[in-house]
Amino acid sequence: MATIKEVAKRANVSVGTVSNVLSGAIRVSPLLMERVCKAIRELDYHPNHVARSLKIKQTKMLGMVIPDITNPFFPQIVRGAEDAALKNGYLLVTFNTDDQTEREKQVLSVLRSRRVDGVLLAIAHDTTDISHVTDMIGAGIPVVCLDRIHGKLKVDSVTVDNIKGSQTCVRHLISMGHRRIAIITGAMGLGTARDRFRGYKMALEEAKLKVDPEMIKEGNFRTEGGYLGAKELLLQRDRPSALFVSNGMMTLGVLKALEEIGLCCPRDIALATFDDLAVADVFRPHLTAVAQPAYAIGCRGAEILIEKLEGRLPGGKSLRVLLDPELKIRESSLGNRMATALS
Repeated sequence: MATIKEVAKRANVSVGTVSNVLSGAIRVSPLLMERVCKAIRELDYHPNHVARSLKIKQTKMLGMVIPDITNPFFPQIVRGAEDAALKNGYLLVTFNTDDQTEREKQVLSVLRSRRVDGVLLAIAHDTTDISHVTDMIGAGIPVVCLDRIHGKLKVDSVTVDNIKGSQTCVRHLISMGHRRIAIITGAMGLGTARDRFRGYKMALEEAKLKVDPEMIKEGNFRTEGGYLGAKELLLQRDRPSALFVSNGMMTLGVLKALEEIGLCCPRDIALATFDDLAVADVFRPHLTAVAQPAYAIGCRGAEILIEKLEGRLPGGKSLRVLLDPELKIRESSLGNRMATALS
């Protein structure tokens, strides 16, 4: 295995010059840079990052913790974070918690022991005890929350405007003539779920429509939550004429329930969802959805974390970045006249 001394000898430069090229800490002339890089390629040199991290107390590695790798929304966040990390010379390692707090605690413990520089976290929906997160921060490892924010955590975060997205979508359903509009929420312990419910409620109240408890079912942001919630709502004697679902995975469960019950969308019930599923074009009718800038959430979150690690972000008050969602109106929420034309 080649050493840094051998690289320096091959490039006819000092060991310090090779070190400067590898770290990027001190500017090196293009000519010397090319000589060093050529020697590294020829010798297949791989620096010992473990030893280097012990010396400079930095691993150039970020941890990313997400609750559900099967949800298409989260891989897009990972992609954005990974691109931003690599652009800035960091590596990103990703863990899936399966939305379980105990697994989340284990993952953060591993990341802490592996001495990652910082963590991007989409917290598990049932997390009540946040001591594992505060312990991480207390150990000097900064955390940036993505998509989901726990009310007791005072950290930097990047989310979408969930209230605005839900309110805009429910307003659209009202404009289509619907007055009995149901919702399947996420787990209400999460701020994300509460904000989407709040937007739903605000849209009804501004239209002078009753917020009916019978039209509200709490889900869990997973397929089974949407399926069970839809079964309860659609088998009622006075079922809703429209349904707003708080995320894409639960919408898949709703579609399964509609098929089993034998209802047709939008003829029998209009449907709209928070999350624009990548497979939405496969379904007919095409789904009306609140599209989230998932890639931008991950990218901006990683940038904030790196800015904090490199001292480019002022301390003090937590930074909260709120991105705008976009309502995409498609066939599933059309009014009765157009629904009849489709059937």
